[in-house]
Amino acid sequence: MYRIAARKATRAEICTVHTTAHYEWVQSLNDMTSAQLRSLSASFDAGRKSLYVGNLTAEAALISAGSAIETCKCVVSGKVKNAFAVIRPPGHHAEQNEAMGFCIFNNVPIAASVCLREYPDICRRILILDWDVHHGNGVQNIFYEDPNVLYISIHVYQNGQFYPGQPEDESLPDGNIDKCGRGAGLGKNVNIGWADQGVGDGEYMAAFQRIVMPIAQEFDPDLVIISAGFDAAAGDELGGCFVTPACYSHMSHMLMSLANGKVAVCLEGGYNLSAISRSALAVAKTLMGEPPERMTIPPLNKDAAYTLDNVRRIQAIHWDCMRPGVIPFPDFKDKDLQRVSEVARAADKNIFAEKFGMVPLYIQKTTSHITRNMVLASPELHKAKRIFMIIHDPPELLAQLDPYTNLAYAHSSYLSNGLLNYLTWAAGQNMAIISVSFLRHKITSSDAATYNQSSISETELSDLAKEVLCYIYDNYIEPHSLATATTPPTSLCLVGVGNAYRGINRLLSARSCRRMVTSVLCFVSGSLRPVSSETDPGLSTWYRSHSRLYVGETHTVWNHEDIVRRIQKMRFGSVIKAIGCSSVDSMLKLYLSEATNFINDKIAAWEDLNLSYLGDPDETEDEEMTG
Repeated sequence: MYRIAARKATRAEICTVHTTAHYEWVQSLNDMTSAQLRSLSASFDAGRKSLYVGNLTAEAALISAGSAIETCKCVVSGKVKNAFAVIRPPGHHAEQNEAMGFCIFNNVPIAASVCLREYPDICRRILILDWDVHHGNGVQNIFYEDPNVLYISIHVYQNGQFYPGQPEDESLPDGNIDKCGRGAGLGKNVNIGWADQGVGDGEYMAAFQRIVMPIAQEFDPDLVIISAGFDAAAGDELGGCFVTPACYSHMSHMLMSLANGKVAVCLEGGYNLSAISRSALAVAKTLMGEPPERMTIPPLNKDAAYTLDNVRRIQAIHWDCMRPGVIPFPDFKDKDLQRVSEVARAADKNIFAEKFGMVPLYIQKTTSHITRNMVLASPELHKAKRIFMIIHDPPELLAQLDPYTNLAYAHSSYLSNGLLNYLTWAAGQNMAIISVSFLRHKITSSDAATYNQSSISETELSDLAKEVLCYIYDNYIEPHSLATATTPPTSLCLVGVGNAYRGINRLLSARSCRRMVTSVLCFVSGSLRPVSSETDPGLSTWYRSHSRLYVGETHTVWNHEDIVRRIQKMRFGSVIKAIGCSSVDSMLKLYLSEATNFINDKIAAWEDLNLSYLGDPDETEDEEMTG
């Protein structure tokens, strides 16, 4: 191991990135009194600035930037194969004209700019990989229009709420995945922004294998600089993520395959010294030639999978390696395109009409997500005394992509609709049927097929389902449900399939309808959510005894013992692990007999309790005739 001498950065080096005014402001800290510095730090502690300053801030910041420069220059020139700059303060939040987020000068961009200027023949392209849990807003903005620097950031975005959040200057980009650079630098900015904290090895390894390394290899850099914040490390409570030292070593090892192994690591953030030291040691060992630590890669969480897929779709415009499996961008401009989910629902309408006589049910349209064929129902629903309401996602599409064109052809694509068997069974039990299908994509009035069309979130789907199901209950079920002297009350069986099942939870919590609900049957693919009510304390207990929720054995809920214990509580219902099933459709098929028997038993129990007072209908009719 070779020690690289630290030094202060010069004014000229700092000003390759920062404004002269910013440099002068940092120098002015040397002349402030302790009282002035305390007052300044207190004012900076509030809001986005998040900064602490003292009499030695300027000196420390200059040494930090200068050390980053020397580290990168030694790697570029070949004095060392790779190197690790253990420096403080960090830099990646510092903007060209201001300090923020504990960062005074932006060390890595300064070092990168110096290397590009001083080694124009051997250092033409630089990759900056930032794995700090916070987005490196300063690095992004400095190189946003630079075609020679590729900036890739893996961070928690949290819909723009996670630090550094939204910039005060609205003209500046934030850390969202759709921010790709501008002008000559378009495509040279890649943001992988997680939806929330809690990500770990599975998510970071997937990000590297699917996004980072393919793009980096296509870019073919002459130098790799890692902005190595370790606040995503396991043990850092502020970061709230679970990246292990082994994962850091594997990510470092992959990056060492680029630029003939020329990798410089510059320390950024981190709030737990033990987590930093363990993670940094793993990276240093890898840089010195030790093989990465062995690790078991956990499964990728669902939100992260969607994030990576959306990043791939966005970056497909700029990188050839991202295009396989992505529909070419110009195709989305064609107004004649029609979504398969809409075609499938139209097919459902025809099939359900032919087999069960079902027709579209009017739903008051308060949002564009409420579509014409969303709800199909038996024609004489108001007369029914048994109702079978199934709330479901669109059918699963099975398609084999052409290996050359990336297109799925109609003759090799199939819609797997396991619902039909359940509807056939319900019709055989003299039940009126209501089918409610929720599309998963956002619909805009201007263009229903825009590029990077995102799915609606589970929360948005839950809110939409609540609105639609409450409308159906209030207008088509509850008004005709009460018993009379000669007619029985109406019973309601609720079935949820896929993510749409959450609408049942919202209906049960929002309406006092359990008096008429015989059973709740669900086949769950998304997050498990509890059922509770502030006005009905007995709802959770009732839900446990009247529900059955099948959850595929590959669902992430089974990976953690604490979560398994949590879902055994009454408010989650009766949760069953669907052995041998990895998809909703496979659960529908495998558990058809068991599920319908469960519904039958619950209907029989409900009718024994609610219909016994009516007596024999034949005797009632004789009494009326002789009366």
